Amino acid sequence: MTKIILVRHGHVEGIDPPRFRGRSEIPLTELGARQALATAKRIAGGPRPATVYTSPMGRCVATGQAISRATGAGGELLAGLNDLDYGDWQWRTYAEIEAEAPTLFALWRTAPQLVRFPHGDSLQDLVARAADALRLVLDRHPDGAVVMVGHDSVNRALLLQLLDQPLSAYWRLAQDPCAISEIDIERGVSRVRRVNETAHLEGLT
Repeated sequence: MTKIILVRHGHVEGIDPPRFRGRSEIPLTELGARQALATAKRIAGGPRPATVYTSPMGRCVATGQAISRATGAGGELLAGLNDLDYGDWQWRTYAEIEAEAPTLFALWRTAPQLVRFPHGDSLQDLVARAADALRLVLDRHPDGAVVMVGHDSVNRALLLQLLDQPLSAYWRLAQDPCAISEIDIERGVSRVRRVNETAHLEGLT
């Protein structure tokens, strides 16, 4: 059985008020760094992961490094865990885009599976990358625990596939900064044990 411990990176600028962060390199805030340490401590109290896989974005790498130090597991970048490419919308605020492109913005919030960002990704692109990342991890680790550190978007895409849910359910899954989800996969059957657990972060804000 493979146990996947799925983690979102810690807090960064651009979460509130919200921006389309995507491929923008944004460091963890001071809060985000403390969240990463608390998450690392929480994971270190469970099964020792064989590897900590992270998105190549710095905020995920920093979160993964904290987990690696706490658990003694090696780290590796995994391109399939990268965030959405928001194209022309990258690093612009939700308010700006809603005012400039109200129809497409509303579609993104209500039927995200029908949207391609101008000069950027669609959810279908994201799901394909995430599926490749998941296949790679399962091939390498048929037994034991691994950590995968990604983004709000890619973690939702992974959970949708593991829960056998349609892309239209994208917004139904919360993924808070440094939240932990846990999935057991055995002989192709997935069992989601935890989703968006944040109890280990209480008091940090």
